[in-house]
Amino acid sequence: MDEMTLLENLRSEVPPPESADLRRVEERLTAAITGSAAAERPRRRSSVPFRRPVVPLAAAGTALVLLGGALAVRGEEPGPKGHVVHVMPNRSVEVLDRAAEGVWRQRELRPAPGQYLVFETESMASAEGAVGEDGAYGRYLHRGRRKVWMPVQGRSLDAVVVDTVLPARRFPGYPLPATAPRTTRTGRPERLVDFDQRPEHLRTDYAYLSRLPTDPQGMYRHLYTGLGEGEEAHRQAWSRVCDLLCQAYMPAAQRAALFRAAGAIPGVTVVRNAEDGIGRKGVAAARVDRLTGERREYVFDPETYDFLGERSVVVDAAAAGAPVGTVVSYSVVLKADVSDSAPTPRPRS
Repeated sequence: MDEMTLLENLRSEVPPPESADLRRVEERLTAAITGSAAAERPRRRSSVPFRRPVVPLAAAGTALVLLGGALAVRGEEPGPKGHVVHVMPNRSVEVLDRAAEGVWRQRELRPAPGQYLVFETESMASAEGAVGEDGAYGRYLHRGRRKVWMPVQGRSLDAVVVDTVLPARRFPGYPLPATAPRTTRTGRPERLVDFDQRPEHLRTDYAYLSRLPTDPQGMYRHLYTGLGEGEEAHRQAWSRVCDLLCQAYMPAAQRAALFRAAGAIPGVTVVRNAEDGIGRKGVAAARVDRLTGERREYVFDPETYDFLGERSVVVDAAAAGAPVGTVVSYSVVLKADVSDSAPTPRPRS
């Protein structure tokens, strides 16, 4: 048994609350925060954040819940009953093939047990609901930077975050509400979450990711773990790719397998002239979500094929409620490194 596995087996676990309790609390909080005006409108992927507007654990694979003043991260809702075997189709996407080849030329981080992976990111997401002072329905684009110290092994309970709120941007067709941030504010270190409700296969710590398959077929099966068939399964699998790239770090062998497996997900295409959320030019692998009317792009450097970040661009104005071409969310990787320690988080208020 290697050192990383031994430490993983010996880690202590915090007993999580029941999923049903979390769902009931989430429903009550959503109703109280968004109000009846927002409840009459269809809900899209993003909503008014409860405490930290910048989504701390990536994308659609997880959901944040505020429980008695504590933040919890919960996994996806269970899929259809029954076991579905997903066989990787014989297809590929040029951008992701080149990204797979490029991992061997990139600087490799080699964190040790007891250390932290440190991620610096910038992101933007659509905030909607009762965002005005009078409780009226509105939308705006919330922006922020964050620095996260993520333990090399174990769940995210010991992770620490420092959030910086950036001035918000108008959402097309809506005025910028008076409550939207207009200045830059940096907070103090806090615990990232208080409970981690994700199932084992959705973990993103380095110790777990370093044990994932190194062959594309095995990684493809991992992406579809617990999923059913059809478009919803493909949408969630594409989202899980981001979970493994944004605010997470995999060894080179697993990253190469991930890129080749991602290229086999049905519906993935190439965007030649792409850019990330802070204007860096690149090429992207992308997939259209017809439910939201958005194209989710994973952007790479056009020379080195380093992963730069992800963004969602409107392709269906009626479904998205925004003009075609609008960037409604993004997350960019500014820096990733290793640290021996993390700042001490302040107690929950």
